[in-house]
Amino acid sequence: MKTAPLILISPSTQRRGAEFFDYSLSLSDAYPRAIAAAGGLPWVMSCTLPPSAIAETVRRSHGVLLTGGDDVQPRLYASRLSPRLKKTVSLADPARDFSEILLIQEVFRQRKPLLAICRGHQLLNVAFGGSLIVDIPTQKPKAINHTRTDLKDKIVHDVKLAADSRLAQIFEKLTLGVNSTHHQAVARVAEPFRPTAFGPDGIIEALELRGADRRLLPYLLAVQFHPERLIDRHPEFLGLFRSFTEACASQTEGPA
Repeated sequence: MKTAPLILISPSTQRRGAEFFDYSLSLSDAYPRAIAAAGGLPWVMSCTLPPSAIAETVRRSHGVLLTGGDDVQPRLYASRLSPRLKKTVSLADPARDFSEILLIQEVFRQRKPLLAICRGHQLLNVAFGGSLIVDIPTQKPKAINHTRTDLKDKIVHDVKLAADSRLAQIFEKLTLGVNSTHHQAVARVAEPFRPTAFGPDGIIEALELRGADRRLLPYLLAVQFHPERLIDRHPEFLGLFRSFTEACASQTEGPA
């Protein structure tokens, strides 16, 4: 790549950060390091920008990365939760949810490459009207343990990839070992997406655009696992980020 593409990263938030206990941004350095290692230039976005500023940051960037973090507000995808399920949901940040939904809308309006990881994968589905499994252990008791935060940078289970998926093209195989640090997952898949990877228990591990809708974006990949945490031990996952940054680099020919 001659020019490093500028990639906008949407971070998590903290209600009481390190400096004066202010409302603050929070982001694992693994995300920008993965983007930089793949040839991109990371740019961390504020979570409290007005809509006009969100539109402008998308315009100036060559691609967008949605990251992990706290649970999405259940009211965005479920009309009612049982008391038992409510107890499983972590405290959400409505400001982040609102900001990232606007960000997703701008990405599709401006047709920029998009990579969504973990929470980002789930929010993307919610933004288009899809739903989530609120808590895998509660609603899918026969599922494997997906909350292996003790093995956040290690392979936990295999996923099966669709033969015609972008993931199969990137990794050149149909079975991929991944990490697993989540308790929620995609349930009803929204249009215009299709699931392209499944865990051994049927949990959806990746979303891509359906064939007829691939024209909506030059690149879209959403994964439930955390590839940024695997690139040191398993360098093949850097190929996923290279695939994304190469798509972003193709945007550098236009205005930014």
